[in-house]
Amino acid sequence: MTNEEILAQYGPREAMEYDVVIVGGGPGGLATAIRLKQLAAEKGTDVSVVVLEKGSEPGAHILSGAIMDPRALSELIPDWKAKGAPLNQPVTDDAMVFLGPKGSVRTPNFLLPQCFQNHGNYIVSLGNVTRWLAEQAEALGVEIFPGFPAAEVLYNADGSVKGVATGNMGISKEGEPTADFQLGMELHGKYTIFAEGARGHLGRQLIARFQLDAGKDPQTYGLGVKEVWEIDPKRHQPGFVLHTAGWPMDSNTYGGAFLYHMEDNKVTMGFITGLDYANPYLSPFEEMQRWKTHPNIRWYLEGDEAAGVKPAKRIGYGARAITAGGLLSLPKTVFPGGALIGCEAGYLNVSRIKGSHAAIKTGMLAAEAAYDAVTNGRQHDELSAYPAAFEKSWLHAELNKSRNFKAWFKKGLTTATLMNGIEQFVLKGNIPWTLHRDKPDYAYLKPAADCQPIVYPKPDGKLTFDRLSSVFISNTNHAENQPAHLTLKDASVPVNINLAKYAGPEARYCPAGVYEFVKTPENTDRLQINAQNCVHCKTCDIKDPTQNIVWVTPEGGGGPNYSGM
Repeated sequence: MTNEEILAQYGPREAMEYDVVIVGGGPGGLATAIRLKQLAAEKGTDVSVVVLEKGSEPGAHILSGAIMDPRALSELIPDWKAKGAPLNQPVTDDAMVFLGPKGSVRTPNFLLPQCFQNHGNYIVSLGNVTRWLAEQAEALGVEIFPGFPAAEVLYNADGSVKGVATGNMGISKEGEPTADFQLGMELHGKYTIFAEGARGHLGRQLIARFQLDAGKDPQTYGLGVKEVWEIDPKRHQPGFVLHTAGWPMDSNTYGGAFLYHMEDNKVTMGFITGLDYANPYLSPFEEMQRWKTHPNIRWYLEGDEAAGVKPAKRIGYGARAITAGGLLSLPKTVFPGGALIGCEAGYLNVSRIKGSHAAIKTGMLAAEAAYDAVTNGRQHDELSAYPAAFEKSWLHAELNKSRNFKAWFKKGLTTATLMNGIEQFVLKGNIPWTLHRDKPDYAYLKPAADCQPIVYPKPDGKLTFDRLSSVFISNTNHAENQPAHLTLKDASVPVNINLAKYAGPEARYCPAGVYEFVKTPENTDRLQINAQNCVHCKTCDIKDPTQNIVWVTPEGGGGPNYSGM
């Protein structure tokens, strides 16, 4: 049954009215909610606010490096230290290292541009920070509904955004209501703020409907594959930050890695692959595994009996796409009845590999605009004060300094390193030129016939691993008897085009083993979608060369349940 048929039979849906509806319980969405309630308390008014979060709890789907710049948090909650915010490990040292197949070269610290300097920042679990923000929001009276994904945008008769509807529950794989069926719920707001993160399901629809990206560079993304390890105290350096570039990537493919020393003998480490890569044989997951075998990296993880060093233990895994286009790819962020904030819009500063401070800041700016509108009797119009405030903010100045960072990498690692060094270190961000991109990430993929296959080593189960064992420790789960939330516009395309022309890249770019080409009894190929493995990284929605895959929301609470990520 279609959603329209279900509504005709079981509707209408129950509706709840709020002043502001927020879609997404990450740092940006929660900052929006907190700021709205702060303003209401300061001015003696009442503003009703609700946050919808598709994860089983706030923070369950949050994955980031993460080094956190506390500037925006300090503006939002000045006494965050006294209130127990989990920013426990300050950065103590930075290292930028260029890797070769065996050796490495470290950039002297005095030559590090400002974007790679982290003095005053903290190594955090952003999931834990998000859980803490949720506690602060609830203490102010914000309603948070975890396990309720916003599946549909609702519109008024004049075309403005009215709110959202949550997904139906208890639908079988065949699309029919089961004995556990529950109709979705409508949440109406005078304004609806979308904070779904990078490549948001509803944000993508809104950008297309309102043509918010008209005149902007195509958005570009990276896929971050991350692991958390517990290492021997003899190899642990609390607060040490290591970034690497170069190997195992070739010089024409954007990619880099990080290794951050958290508290409690833990390190968080990950590999970011630009999703504008050309070779369909490339696997971001396998590049991450290969990177760990470099002597500079494996030293932290391998045991050394003679030195009394115990082998490290991998305790966490996850993956998530990040926006990397910066200011030049930033769409218009307001439309009648709503706004985009945080990574939903693309505010992440890729040169700093930081987005949480931007999410919190833009959430605050959107909240201030929405509060003024609601208390002045407005609704469902454009919150033009929000982008105006952004253009005057320190965040705009910060993003403008790094507007060319990603674009330079289309000219190769050497040129990118030189020009970004000049822009960031020599010119101090006062850049007289602008580089533009002309096509989206999926359009860079070349036919397999034009590319060299990449042979990756088999995992050893100690330092390197396969996808399925990795997904297992992400605590990912989806109810099996539900429609696949990874949908195909045309079921013939994966075999007839993607496999035939591009050697089936979906089997390699997915970091969770969702897509698998298998032989039928008739010895033909078909694409098998293992939707229960999905960690909601959104890579398939971004990189599919035919844009045939569309990610939609699964049942509430489905997906990863990250702990300490």
